Amino acid sequence: MSCLTINESFSNDETMKRELGDRNYPIWLLINPKYPAVRHDIWRPILDEIQDRVFRELHTRIDVSNMYIRSAVGEGGIVPNTLNWWGKEVAREIDYYREIVNEHKPKILISFGAFPFEFARRVFEIKPEKGPKAWSTAILKEEFDKSMENFNINQTNRIPLLRRVVATDRLIENKDILIPTDRENYFQYVGSTLAEKIIENKDHFDIWIS
Repeated sequence: MSCLTINESFSNDETMKRELGDRNYPIWLLINPKYPAVRHDIWRPILDEIQDRVFRELHTRIDVSNMYIRSAVGEGGIVPNTLNWWGKEVAREIDYYREIVNEHKPKILISFGAFPFEFARRVFEIKPEKGPKAWSTAILKEEFDKSMENFNINQTNRIPLLRRVVATDRLIENKDILIPTDRENYFQYVGSTLAEKIIENKDHFDIWIS
C-alpha cells in the first residue's frame, strides 16, 4: 500500500487512517467520512456490474485489490453543508488532494454524493464554487451522464455517483416478468456505462487479472 505523503501536511499515521490502496492505481474513489458504507452499498453492486461486462467482453476481470480509496476530509465534523462554510481545514485538504492528483494523474476519480463531488470540483478549480446542497440526486445523475459523454482517457475524469439510492425496493411480479427496482436500474446503468469506457480504453488501464 502506498501511503507516502508529498509534503508534511499530514502525518503518516493520519494518512494510513484515511486511505487504502495504491495511489498509482488508475481508478480512485473519493468518499465522505460520514458515509463510509458507500463502498459496500453503492460501489460494490456497481463494481459487480462492471466485472460482469468486462468478463463477457474481455474474458478477464479487474484486479481491485489496490484500488485507491480516500476520505475527502479527516473527520465528519468539518464536512461543510452550505456554500460558505468551507473552513481552513477543508481548504487544506483540497490543496493536499490536488497535489496527489497532479502527481499520480488517475484516469478515473469517482466521488460519492454531493460533498465529495464539490470537493473534487474545487480540487480541479472548477467555477463557480457551489455548496453541497446544490447537487441534488437528479443533478448528480445529469453530471454523471455529462462525465461519460466527455470522457477523455488523457485526463482525470471526475465521475459523480450517488451516496444513496432511494429504494422502492419492490420487485413487481406480473406473471413471468420481474421488473427491476430503481436501485437495480441505477446500478446496472452506471456499471454498464463505466464498463463501456473502461473496455474502450482497456490498453490504458494496467488493472487486469492475468
